[in-house]
Amino acid sequence: MPVGDASYLRGPEDTSEDRAPIRFSLCACLCSHSGAGCGRLASGTRIRLRRALLAPSGDLAPLPVCPPTLGQPALSPIKSAFSPQNVEAKTLTHHSKLWKRQDKRIRVSQPLTRGPSAFIPEKEVVQANTVDERTNFLVEEYSTSGRLDNITQVMSLHTQYLESFLRSQFYMLRMDGPLPLPYRHYIAIMAAARHQCSYLINMHVDEFLKTGGIAEWLNGLEYVPQRLKNLNEINKLLAHRPWLITKEHIQKLVKTGENNWSLPELVHAVVLLAHYHALASFVFGSGINPERDPEISNGFTLISVNNFCVCDLANDNNIENASLSGGNFGIVDSLSELEALMERMKRLQEEREDEEASQEEMSTRFEKEKKESLFVVSGDTFHSFPHSDFEDDMIITSDVSRYIEDPGFGYEDFARRGEEHLPTFRAQDYTWENHGFSLVNRLYSDIGHLLDEKFRMVYNLTYNTMATHEDVDTTMLRRALFNYVHCMFGIRYDDYDYGEVNQLLERSLKVYIKTVTCYPERTTKRMYDSYWRQFKHSEKVHVNLLLMEARMQAELLYALRAITRHLT
Repeated sequence: MPVGDASYLRGPEDTSEDRAPIRFSLCACLCSHSGAGCGRLASGTRIRLRRALLAPSGDLAPLPVCPPTLGQPALSPIKSAFSPQNVEAKTLTHHSKLWKRQDKRIRVSQPLTRGPSAFIPEKEVVQANTVDERTNFLVEEYSTSGRLDNITQVMSLHTQYLESFLRSQFYMLRMDGPLPLPYRHYIAIMAAARHQCSYLINMHVDEFLKTGGIAEWLNGLEYVPQRLKNLNEINKLLAHRPWLITKEHIQKLVKTGENNWSLPELVHAVVLLAHYHALASFVFGSGINPERDPEISNGFTLISVNNFCVCDLANDNNIENASLSGGNFGIVDSLSELEALMERMKRLQEEREDEEASQEEMSTRFEKEKKESLFVVSGDTFHSFPHSDFEDDMIITSDVSRYIEDPGFGYEDFARRGEEHLPTFRAQDYTWENHGFSLVNRLYSDIGHLLDEKFRMVYNLTYNTMATHEDVDTTMLRRALFNYVHCMFGIRYDDYDYGEVNQLLERSLKVYIKTVTCYPERTTKRMYDSYWRQFKHSEKVHVNLLLMEARMQAELLYALRAITRHLT
């Protein structure tokens, strides 16, 4: 995403047919498929559903100011096919009645511990869900599980983003596409397993079986068709070292043969893999609690929950002390921390207006930031401590390893100590809006529009607040967060001054960003609590949404570039 390019805010040109504002229940979609097939819908229903899914969620202008007290921000009405003001009177009346029916309530998941998140007080998430009736409606329309799960409850702190997220996820999992429904959920399981995310694995084990998946496949990769098994290599590279993906990996998958993948199938699979790798980062970064105790589901024993995600590890100081003690920020009270950040933002804005850095200087700053990202935290940091510190993590590894090969393969810092010439992905050579968007949309119809809307939504989402301060332009901060994730993956924007990253993101925040993005299963509550202590939980959830989407886009850029090179 070229953050300095104003054309990006306009989005790709849409030449699709006029999208009539249509509202309808998706029950037909969930009930119409036979189980093992692709879940084809009746022609009329499919056309109406696609129109509705692709209707824009609304303008991306700055959103209304969030109230001073934490809770669901006062969001402007969303202009989409699902907004009451855009719905035909007859249809609106019908659905208004549905909303008011006492027996039409969404089931709310009951977590093992209190609240949907181990990091966020339960009352703050509950308050948001109580205030915004729209969340329940979105779940009714787009949830594949039929319940208000813990991820959705936490994301509902930002309802406008939640709509874009649920619509795109529903399209990947339920709408017509190259892959059969059971394949989609099994690929989600494979992706989540790379980060030992038992929350997502259990969720999609259920969905896999409900959509007609063969239960034997859940015994591990050795029981699945060779085609699925062949995805292992690109799954592990995308999850941990996407810069290593080449056109040779693509050619190996699509070569002629009994177990080959068509390009549309492969693009669908890549989108699913990137989506669930990134979603695992959100699950761990937000401390999402498990939905229930391990139990028998359709005859299959669910994987035990990874306690590393949900317990308070405030007493486990090893990782944080090793990483946080070396910074120059020192220990400051949270109020002065906030004031210092706002002062740096103001100073950087003034400096930018006075004089812009040269291309050579910006390139030097990028290389410096990329190298320094190595010292924030690395895999060696985790491995240098006794195994007992991560006992829960080791237990879950034995459970999820059935869905992956080479479980020891993990993130490796792009900027290696001692290397002088570090490879860099210049975003201007292969951008999302000029290259990736058109390719993915051509091979997997319409998903490009939904992903593009989701990227733009989270990048431009703002309430013009920082903690208790109002009327604050947070553009610079959001851009620094997004670009720092891409920097860790070697992606550089020529029009961005990476000196801003160094000035705006304190060391404790960089530790958190790198852990959530590269080692999400190692995230602790202490890391979450250690940065921006004056900020609201809704603002920290926004940070996690930015990190999730930045990671997904980075993975897609590398994979789609390799597919493009295969085609040329």
